Order: sequence, then structure tokens, then C-alpha cells
Amino acid sequence: MKAKKQIDSKANSTSNISLDGILNHAKKMLNKSLEFAEANGLLTLKTANDWIEQAKSRPIPKRLFGDLWFEGELCILFADTNLGKSSLAVQIADSISRNKSIPNFAFDARKQPTVYFDFELSDKQFENRYSKDFEDHYQFDKNFKRVEINSEAIIPEGIIFEEHLYNAIEKIIIETKAKILIIDNITYLSNQTDKAREALPLMKYLKKLKNKYGLSILVLAHTPKRDLSKVITRNDLQGSKMLINFCDSAFAIGESKLDKNIRYLKQIKARSTEIIYDSENVCICEIGKPHNFLKFMFVRFGNEKEHLKEHTEKDRSGLLEQIKELKKQGMSLRKIGSELGITHMRVKRILDDNS
Repeated sequence: MKAKKQIDSKANSTSNISLDGILNHAKKMLNKSLEFAEANGLLTLKTANDWIEQAKSRPIPKRLFGDLWFEGELCILFADTNLGKSSLAVQIADSISRNKSIPNFAFDARKQPTVYFDFELSDKQFENRYSKDFEDHYQFDKNFKRVEINSEAIIPEGIIFEEHLYNAIEKIIIETKAKILIIDNITYLSNQTDKAREALPLMKYLKKLKNKYGLSILVLAHTPKRDLSKVITRNDLQGSKMLINFCDSAFAIGESKLDKNIRYLKQIKARSTEIIYDSENVCICEIGKPHNFLKFMFVRFGNEKEHLKEHTEKDRSGLLEQIKELKKQGMSLRKIGSELGITHMRVKRILDDNS
């Protein structure tokens, strides 16, 4: 009898649950699920107005190096070897760390710690650039932090070098609380940036790092051998497609035929501003060391064409001989073009014209 009463009680309790109650409970569970998906899922859906409202709470990006690099951007600076990429990058880092703009390149961010990952120079080579015959050294601000690879470091078993390096970079970001990173250069992070399958995960990693810690990142990169009679384009960046597609901005250093110390800066990609420094308005600079600091000094604005090499008959003859020699070695037209900094179609034309 007692057992029957308990059964009747449970039955009455169950019968009291209404259809509306079940629907409300299901709705609450669904909303919780959607909230979790928005916070943790791959895609986030909001109305356009909601995105703008969210963006209003974020600060307006400040200029770090004129209109070429803004706060919050992953920017690529690329050029051929020995054109001064590292010198300009150190100059930019020095500017940010001491809150002093480089003449003709506006800086309106705040003074802050800047970490320069130098995978190119030894400490002695760095000293030489920022001293006068290893004396009278330039005094950097304490906000300027420089990082070198420790050649004696032991990589844990089972971890590849790149993964170990990424972990070390993240540790330094946490320790210094720096929001400005300059990496010299990208090939040290991955030696296969010319291949899409290697460049893509690297750029994804840098974007993730940028977003996770709210960073501004400047990455230095090389160009493969190029034809100095042609204007610089995004195609001149090694592994250009993936690198350019995933960065926020990019600019390049060009070589000038006018003088061995003349360089020009050209804007290749921009998201925070329109393209200002295009082929008809490049920034012409002189690279020099007036005292104890190797730097770029603005001269004027100009047209890129005035700095491009003009091919003489002697140049054309020499190019033909180089092509013939490489062809004898069994190289394909595409490989020859890559070696000489020209397209494989131009290689074919030269051979056809002289057959």
C-alpha cells in the first residue's frame, strides 16, 4: 500500500510538468549551447552593427612607422640581401622604445617595451653597427630588448626546433609584457617559407600570437634574386602568395641605380590606410652612419622608375651567356629564371630570339 502511494505521488509530480515548461527548458539549453559556440567555436556570428559596437571599445590604431606600420598589425618588410632591412628595423625599434619619431615618418603611439629578435647578427656585429670603431657606443633606451639564439641551448627530446623556438618566443612575450615584436628574419622561424604548405602554418601561428597577446609584429623577409629593371611588386616576396595574403601590411626596400647608398621604400599592402607610397611616390632615403648609429635618412619623395636599372647591350649579351651556361647544366627554363631573377617566359624569349 505504501509502495502504491509513492508510485502515485511520482505520477502526479510528472503530470505537473507542462509542455511550456519543457519548451522553456529546451530553449535555455539551446541558448547556453549557442553562447558557448560563440565564445569557443571556429566562427563568430554577429550583426554588422554589433561588430561596430564591439569595435568602438577598442583603441584607434596608432602609427608605429608612418603609414607603413600601425599598431595591431602583422607587417612584413622585405628586400634583397644587404639593402639595410635590419638597420631600418632597429631604427624603428629604437624610435618606438624611446617615443621619438624618425624624421618624415610619423609616430603617434606611446613609448613602450620593444623586443627585437635578432637571428642575423652576433652581439659583436651588433656592437659594431652601433658604435664608432667599437668605442663611443650608442645608448639605447631600456625599453629596447634584444634577443639572440642561445647556441648552447638543449632542445628537449621529441620536440622539433621550430616548436621549441615558438614556445621560447611566447615565454619572452609573457615575461616582458611587450606588445611590439620585430623578428629578423622569417626564414629562422621556418626555412621553407617559399613553399605554400610551410608558409601558411607559419603565418597562422603569427596571426594567432598577435591576436592572443594584442601584439604589433614586424617580420623581415628576403626577396629571391630579382630583375632590377622592374618595379617591386608583391610577387617579389619569397613565398609571396601565403605571406602577403595573411599579413595586414607590407612594404619593401628598393635598390637605386643612382647611388650605392640610396634606397627607396615602397608600400605593397595596407589595411589601416590607403596605399600612399606607390610607384609614383616612393620614399627616397640615404643609408649611412653619421656617427655611431647606422640608419635611413629621408631625402625626398620620387618616382620608382628613376631608380630602376636600364639594360644595356652588354647586359643583354651577358644575360644570354648566363642562360646558355645554365641550360648546358641541365636546368629547366623555370629554374634558370629563378636563378637569374627573371620569368621563365623571358628566358624562353631570349633563347628563341638567339636560336
